Amino acid sequence: MKIAAFDIGGTSLKMGVVTNEGEMLCQESADISHNSRDKILNEILGWLKKNSECEGIAISVPGYVDAQRGFISMGGTVREFDQFPLAEWLSEKTALPVSVENDAHCALLAEYWLGKASKMSDFLMLTIGTGLGGAAFCNNALIRGKRDRAGEFGCLLTSRPASSNIMHYSMSKTCTMTALREYYSEQKGLSTKDVSGKDVFDHYDQGDAIASRLVTTFYQDLCSGIFNLASIFDPETIFIGGGIAERESFLDEVKFHLEWFSQDISIDTATHGNDSGMLGAVYHFLQSQDVDK
Repeated sequence: MKIAAFDIGGTSLKMGVVTNEGEMLCQESADISHNSRDKILNEILGWLKKNSECEGIAISVPGYVDAQRGFISMGGTVREFDQFPLAEWLSEKTALPVSVENDAHCALLAEYWLGKASKMSDFLMLTIGTGLGGAAFCNNALIRGKRDRAGEFGCLLTSRPASSNIMHYSMSKTCTMTALREYYSEQKGLSTKDVSGKDVFDHYDQGDAIASRLVTTFYQDLCSGIFNLASIFDPETIFIGGGIAERESFLDEVKFHLEWFSQDISIDTATHGNDSGMLGAVYHFLQSQDVDK
């Protein structure tokens, strides 16, 4: 069986065709940096037209998702998806079965299906990119919460709030590539659009003082969050995904800063990198359609 898989991110839409055994047959991406719902939907429909042999549609999206209905109550980085019945809309357009799941949940499900967590009953997933997402797998089940909001690890505070703007002191504001880009460009007098997360880490590697300060703070805040999560969930491993996790020295750098907490906390990087969202979306689709994997 071939499934059309989509991973809607903060700046790009990843598109692929995946089999029910998890084999990625083809893929490409499209720029969606303006976060336009119509642009995203048109890209999806165009990909489906090019790959008309697909028998189902699996989508990974940011925000709050009712995975049973495929309804997005809050679209995260794509706020034009707020209160949008994405599964129903696509099913009407294509006559295909559609599943929709939160992006961090998809990353976790990919790790469970085809990654290093395949035999684990308790583990966590942190996804770091434009924003910071998370998901928890406890006692052999994905935790969703009463309002489908469980796993919003980006809301964890990294320091005591000094103003009424609570979220300014959260992991979403201190442990993301967006935050690094904004802080670095502000200090250097540059436009944020001219600075990437990779640029900041490149300057860090070169000994740039400002980049060193910002990246060190990034790791310290990230490890504070990891310590809190490990204390609450007692997972076998905390997996970290997103573009930053592909940095060769990333895992060693996180482990170095974790030593401050003097705790035995197992961390690892996501197995499938940027493909995790699509693969996890397909796993969720297969579950929702009761298809053999």
